[in-house]
Amino acid sequence: MAVKIRLRRMGQKKHPFYRIVVADSRSPRDGRCIAEIGTYDPNTDPSTYKVNEEEAKKWLESGAQPTEIVSRIFKTVGVTK
Repeated sequence: MAVKIRLRRMGQKKHPFYRIVVADSRSPRDGRCIAEIGTYDPNTDPSTYKVNEEEAKKWLESGAQPTEIVSRIFKTVGVTK
């Protein structure tokens, strides 16, 4: 099973916010997830990130692959392997 750390879209039309989730790569974008490890709100200025760093490091060490946007969020927050 390939596990990815990616964004799940939430919120209203034209006013989205995202949850950072760990999910099977075959599941749909807003489908079932294994764990929720943070949030991302692009509507605020500057954008708001909240990440459970311990959970993120645990999933990265166990082999979960972050998407491009999530890896950028992790770099700004300071989460690395």
